Amino acid sequence: MKPRHNTRPTPRLLACAMAAALAMGAPVVLAQSTSATVRGQVAASARVTATNTATGLVRTVQSDAKGNYAVAGLPPGNYRIDVEGGGSRTVQVGVSQNLTVNIAAPTNELNTIEVVGTPQDVRTSEVATYVSTQKIEALPQNSRNFLSFADTVPGVIFDQSTNDNTTKLRSGAQNSNGVNVFIDGVGQKNYVLKGGISGQDSSRGNPFPQLAIGEYKVITSNYKAEYDQISSAAVTAVTRSGTNDLQGSFFWDYTNTLWRDPTKAEENAGSKSHTSTEQYGMSVGGPILKDRLFYFVTYEGKDITNPRTVSANPIFGGFGLPSDLYAQTGPTASPFTEGLWFGKLTWQPDGNNLVELSLKDRNEEEITGIGGQDSFQYGTSKTNDSTRGDLRWQYNADDWINDAHLTFEDESWSPHAQNTGIGFRFTGTNDDPFRGTVLNVGAGRDFQDKGQKGWSVQDDFTWLGFEGHTIKVGAKFKAVKINAFEQQPYNPQYFVNLPTNLAVGNDTFGEFVPFQVEFGALVPGAATRDITTDAKQFGLYAQDDWQVTEHLMLNLGLRWDYEKNEGWENWVTPQNIADALRAWPNIHGPNVDYNIENYISNGSNRSSPKDQWQPRLGFSYDIGADERHVVFGGVGRTYDRNLWDYLQLEQSKYSFPTYQLHFNVPGFACDPATDNRCFEWDPAYYNPANLAALVAANPNLGAEVNVINNDLKTPYSDQFSLGMRNAFTFGTQEWTLSTTYAHIVSKDGIVFSLGNRWPDGSFRNPDVPGATWGNQPFGFSIPGFGTLIKADNGIETKLNQFLVGIDKLYTTDSPWSVTVAYTYSDASENRFNAANSDEHYLFDYPNLDGQPFLTSVGVPKHRLVVSGYGDIVWNMQVSAKLTLASEYPKDSVNCFNAASFNNCFFDSFQPDVTFGYKQFDVALRKTWDTGTDLKLWMRVDAFNLFNWRSWTDYDTWRGGPGEPNPTFGNVNGTGLQQDPRFFKLSMGFDF
Repeated sequence: MKPRHNTRPTPRLLACAMAAALAMGAPVVLAQSTSATVRGQVAASARVTATNTATGLVRTVQSDAKGNYAVAGLPPGNYRIDVEGGGSRTVQVGVSQNLTVNIAAPTNELNTIEVVGTPQDVRTSEVATYVSTQKIEALPQNSRNFLSFADTVPGVIFDQSTNDNTTKLRSGAQNSNGVNVFIDGVGQKNYVLKGGISGQDSSRGNPFPQLAIGEYKVITSNYKAEYDQISSAAVTAVTRSGTNDLQGSFFWDYTNTLWRDPTKAEENAGSKSHTSTEQYGMSVGGPILKDRLFYFVTYEGKDITNPRTVSANPIFGGFGLPSDLYAQTGPTASPFTEGLWFGKLTWQPDGNNLVELSLKDRNEEEITGIGGQDSFQYGTSKTNDSTRGDLRWQYNADDWINDAHLTFEDESWSPHAQNTGIGFRFTGTNDDPFRGTVLNVGAGRDFQDKGQKGWSVQDDFTWLGFEGHTIKVGAKFKAVKINAFEQQPYNPQYFVNLPTNLAVGNDTFGEFVPFQVEFGALVPGAATRDITTDAKQFGLYAQDDWQVTEHLMLNLGLRWDYEKNEGWENWVTPQNIADALRAWPNIHGPNVDYNIENYISNGSNRSSPKDQWQPRLGFSYDIGADERHVVFGGVGRTYDRNLWDYLQLEQSKYSFPTYQLHFNVPGFACDPATDNRCFEWDPAYYNPANLAALVAANPNLGAEVNVINNDLKTPYSDQFSLGMRNAFTFGTQEWTLSTTYAHIVSKDGIVFSLGNRWPDGSFRNPDVPGATWGNQPFGFSIPGFGTLIKADNGIETKLNQFLVGIDKLYTTDSPWSVTVAYTYSDASENRFNAANSDEHYLFDYPNLDGQPFLTSVGVPKHRLVVSGYGDIVWNMQVSAKLTLASEYPKDSVNCFNAASFNNCFFDSFQPDVTFGYKQFDVALRKTWDTGTDLKLWMRVDAFNLFNWRSWTDYDTWRGGPGEPNPTFGNVNGTGLQQDPRFFKLSMGFDF
């Protein structure tokens, strides 16, 4: 790297890099993947000392003969950089930021302008954006999920379902499974369930207490080699720690029924359900030994009651709803409680050693699965618990750093029917007189217990001894036991057709006669329903950040990952299933499109992929060597992983199959003499023991069989990006502008498809020549069993994206900040809803080979998020967030443009609306200064201020051949993408 004596930052840029007393709260401590580096030029062979102004942490290095220096492994925060012989600067560094600070000659500290928030790292090759502590504290927010602010990053969407208030983070054309979140450098990946990170598959809760988060960075593509188990966005967050000052806070916020507008369903019902949300928490941190030992503790609680309305669908034939059932309809509510703890001890015995011990504990309870046609008693009681610990030791020498972690995790997710007994599923609607759902009551179906428990060790080594190079190498080993216990249905489910029962006067529970029952039972000889695997994960990487010249930096990385999954690799297909598949003539012959031997496992013909090499290459070119105009880009591959919840299905479906038996009753006649699943109805069958006796002689009767391809691969994505970052002055204010083109292709997503075939081996009915739709062989099951479902790699997505980010940071002389995030997305997928809801079943086609790529459902072409905050009069601060998106693509069934009903096909359409989503939130906060360290505050948030409505339910049927559906594309439900307008009151204090 050439000396830069003749290149000095402009005074305004220098001012923006300096912050003497930023309101960042407690500083953060982090792992290698989130640590920061300060580099630059000073006098030759001079000692350079970086001192954390809050904790007293000291790091010292010596510049080389050309005056180049680099201080790596710094926890984000405020630092005073002192040069031996004179010269000093005070700077703020952010998550994994590379900050250039040149101190050319002895000077006094400049008269700085304090900048609140981390300036963007303009020289990184990553497509990345910072989310500062100030943004987290200031912007309107209801959930207190710290990930919700990632919504202000181009290319990222934070989804919050209004139906069950669950929250998920997704990016680009991929679903939330591809996301990973790193807390203090440790991944929080969910190995069992969807959602990307543990605990977020279907929860109204938060993965981590927001009070414990210092700041975080969102990387949407081209991340460096240290990031693993990811194919979409990476979030790398750092936690707060204690300082030399005693600091703390308390908050409470609340909203209820009176402070919100009614939902559309409540408007139709004429009344509002009781609702309330109460959130509260505290944090405290400080010194145990000044400059040496610190503590930080925080707790956050949440109590929610969400509105639900139970409503029966109209009954075919004009019958009224029986009084026994009517009593279970009407407004109700879904409760939720959560408690989140986080604590950390930080010990820095000297400038070379940093030791940290942290612990997080999360406990949730809620009742879900109610509303619509599901009564309250039919609902599911769910617990969601998480405990994670991290012991970290960082050692710092003059030209190298070692960062080691020993971690532990115990995650448990357990939904189960809140009542035991029997469930009733009443059918017979105008749309479907036989099986259309009217109302579900009694004991529900669900019983699951899934989780992961284990430990890991990881070590990251950074070498600074080569001029211009920062070389990192790292290794990780993780041993984790993953379990998936599932019993579906837990309670027998009896299907009762109301029109046929009411026609003969059967209108009470003692009189109803069912036409079908579904139940589950353990297959004799099956050892357990708790399907587990002992997974061993290995990861290696090397990364060289090479400052080639004062203009050009290259980021050269290579990563390798391997996971040994014994539960999948060692599985042996039961002999009776293997024999039945091999003897089934329907799947053998010239017309069959797959080889069943590829799915039969003998315990030694499976192995996990060992070829997961992932090059990650990037560059940045600083045109003026002053960090004002930087071109950047990169290309790379990254592997995710297959969820155990999918892989275990071939075992759980075998050990605990679902049985479906029919009863010979009026309107649903069957012949017990010819159909071994048909029986004459007897009230004794309400006893589960008697049901089990019916299948005891043939435990595989109608049992679904799942098989997985023995050569299953790991999902991955290939990424390319090219962009430019610019710093510019508009008026008297300093702004940054980032524009990026990103191209991402993801492949090898798992898909489950129908393995049944017609007797001649074809997927379509051979008696219907030219059929390309329908006519699937559902009725041709495995002899002695039921339907065959097979799993393969196949789901793919494609994305071309243009990202624009505009930022103006808060400063003391200009106390306001604004962020603009615009995203243009051209997204497509070969399986509808793969991006939006992780749809991974395919029954309309034999496989995904040759299927067209159609517009991704749930990914808007245009999305704009404008957010900001600023100080006004009387110690008050106002903040706002505006979100606008073009219409969300919907999938549709197109028979209108087909030659016949045998040639229908899927396509997509855009609802005819100006905005597919729009919401405006605003908040006002007042702070009272008591003249001491204690500050009191009160805040009011207004969400969806204009009560805009963005519908989710549309008529997606285009019509029959040549006959258009007149209501196609019209709104046909009450579902909304956002909550109705509501207000929230908050208050608290800081010290």
